[in-house]
Amino acid sequence: MALPALLINALALLVACPGAALLFITRLREQRAMAELAAQSENRAIDQPMLFLDVRTERSHRLAYRIGFACLGLALAMSWLSTRL
Repeated sequence: MALPALLINALALLVACPGAALLFITRLREQRAMAELAAQSENRAIDQPMLFLDVRTERSHRLAYRIGFACLGLALAMSWLSTRL
């Protein structure tokens, strides 16, 4: 493997690791929010309306997922590009 391809692969790894970490952390935050929501729902009466996550939380989760998957996609593209050099 030539030096430019090795450097591109190293850069792809530097892009993929934060993306994967962001996806992992976002999933944990989403699970905690849903667990907290379920705990709040258990204390409510049946005839009261259901509880949902607020819009800001949902948007932040979606944005984090998009950024994380974009990082992984970019890293995959860069790694594929390095095989063509």
